[in-house]
Amino acid sequence: MNTQVISSRNKLAKWSIAWVLTTALVTFGSQFLWETWWISILAILLSLAVGIGMVLANRDFVNAGDELQRKIQLESMGLTLGLSVVCGIAYSQLDTTNLIKQDAEIASLILFMGITYILCVFFNSRKYS
Repeated sequence: MNTQVISSRNKLAKWSIAWVLTTALVTFGSQFLWETWWISILAILLSLAVGIGMVLANRDFVNAGDELQRKIQLESMGLTLGLSVVCGIAYSQLDTTNLIKQDAEIASLILFMGITYILCVFFNSRKYS
């Protein structure tokens, strides 16, 4: 890996950790740290801003890679997006038709997306190696 890829990977990792922390702040801060709505709004705005920074860092990471790395990332992201939409709608339909007892939660879809992306990167990397 060249220094630009390593640098962009580290930058992406820092933005991702910051976004997870701001998301946790919104979730748990409103439950345990404050009771006023305006602090929650500020925390959500902060989380959105950091999330945008994370998305831009992800774009920089993809652009820093060579053609093969870009292809692997593009295919992995495309498969993840497609599977998330199709499976997410099916999951929601299971809930709305009462075929599952629990409510369909966005956290389950996000977990599905993360696992799908990791597996796609792994298998695409092996495929093109």
